Amino acid sequence: MDWLDKMNNAMDYIESHLDDNISYDKIAQLACCSVYHFQRMFPFITGVTLSEYIRRRRLTLAAFELQTTGEKVIDVAIKYGYESPEAFTRAFKNLHGVMPISARDKGVSLKAYPRMTFQISIKGDIEMNYRIEQREAFKVFGVYAEISRDQEQAFTQVPLFFKKCDEDGTTDSINELLGRFHDNYTISALYDYSETSFKYMLCNYLPNGLSIPSKFTTLTVPSSTWAIFDVPECEMQSMWKRIWTEWFATSEFE
Repeated sequence: MDWLDKMNNAMDYIESHLDDNISYDKIAQLACCSVYHFQRMFPFITGVTLSEYIRRRRLTLAAFELQTTGEKVIDVAIKYGYESPEAFTRAFKNLHGVMPISARDKGVSLKAYPRMTFQISIKGDIEMNYRIEQREAFKVFGVYAEISRDQEQAFTQVPLFFKKCDEDGTTDSINELLGRFHDNYTISALYDYSETSFKYMLCNYLPNGLSIPSKFTTLTVPSSTWAIFDVPECEMQSMWKRIWTEWFATSEFE
């Protein structure tokens, strides 16, 4: 219950500040985690990034106000954080499919995104095999793509990225540099998270002294404590969600 209470406290804060500045530091503080951890965890739990959730809630409330009050469009736009009527109009139309002024028309169809709450559901009935290891720093090399933090888009973009690497010979090139001919074994690295995207690297371990072509990117992974989970490849996406919602929620790790 403690984890649920913390997450709902964070959502309470967001809801009460939709017409004001929202501090990501405060959200993370209420959830008792770092901003980095909260921003990574939120999309896996909800299927939408934190910034997108806030945007949808603000535009939902903006539509309600335009429908039920005589407020000017510019005043509603400023109230919900838009610096100009043009920016508000673009965002409103992208979400609702109509111009803000049309929200007052009879019979107009608008979208409403309800406030999120976190509740108990029955989980934990399936075991998760993991181990904790301390590993020294190491390097990987490969190629990367910018992937959206919107979960639905990411689930489409990542397979397309893998397919492209297979078709253009990148996967083979990575393994051939390591002396692995006719081998399609690779690993993945996810890093450089922003509010809207992250880098997804198709890569492999870089041995000391190996010279690699300039077309590949090198990434240094610092010495860290690792949680290593055993998971079939076909269940990777569902395991990511279980790690964030079940394992982190009950472990002492962040």
